[in-house]
Amino acid sequence: MNWLTNFVKPKLRAIVGRKDVPENLWTKCSGCGAMLFHRDLAENLGVCNQCNQHHKISPKERFSSLFDNGDYEIIESPTVISDPIKFRDTKKYTDRLKESRNKTGTQESISLAYGKINYIDTVIAAQNFAFMGGSLGMGTGESIIEAADYCLKNNCVLIIIAAAGGARMQEGILSLMQLPRTIIAIDSLKQKKIPFISILTDPTTGGVTASYAMLGDISIAEPGALIGFAGPRVIESTIKEKLPANFQQSENLLENGMLDMVVDRRNLKKILDKLIVLLTKNNKIFDK
Repeated sequence: MNWLTNFVKPKLRAIVGRKDVPENLWTKCSGCGAMLFHRDLAENLGVCNQCNQHHKISPKERFSSLFDNGDYEIIESPTVISDPIKFRDTKKYTDRLKESRNKTGTQESISLAYGKINYIDTVIAAQNFAFMGGSLGMGTGESIIEAADYCLKNNCVLIIIAAAGGARMQEGILSLMQLPRTIIAIDSLKQKKIPFISILTDPTTGGVTASYAMLGDISIAEPGALIGFAGPRVIESTIKEKLPANFQQSENLLENGMLDMVVDRRNLKKILDKLIVLLTKNNKIFDK
């Protein structure tokens, strides 16, 4: 047995050659448990073809799927102080930022891009849940303000794709200050009659729900998205009652009038094409 193990197997491996199989070729669906081939999942925009579960995707994937012909230009986000209150829990805040930046390749939890949707100038601000849970910090707030200012100066429709667990605790009160600041930025668009479309994905919670995410002229959500201020466990522990299974899901919010529509991600481009034309029709600032 030792002769086979120590001599024959190494010789066979050297002759045949061992091919390393990447570990990320398959993704287990969080909805039905099916194993999904990474290429098929990407081509389906992160949607499970068996149970319709909408998996999280990156801002780049959203930009490519929504802008005409997948063409867009990145808008640089403003630079802010990295660690304003010198926060530390089990790790330094600066270390958490470094990890997220290396993981996502972006400086903040939101990315901005300019392009055209149905030939109309549009800015999309997309949050990335992979960056510290898409949390709303100073950098995110400044980016949303930058996106609104860009739209005001260049007469662009604004779309914000929300995906966040709420305000970033590592920045304390400074993160909470982004709620009124982003609300004021959105209000400046309304004063100039520039359309703002809010797209809520899974999850959209906390201070993000309490500010810009619910201020859209049109509010759209992806199927099955968790949307609310406090999470279901926090609510249940507070009121000492069990919540219905779909209490904070997008379909339930639609039924109760908090959303305008729930749209499958694969149909979102077609819906936005129509909505943007309707919202800019007879608006002189969009006349070419």
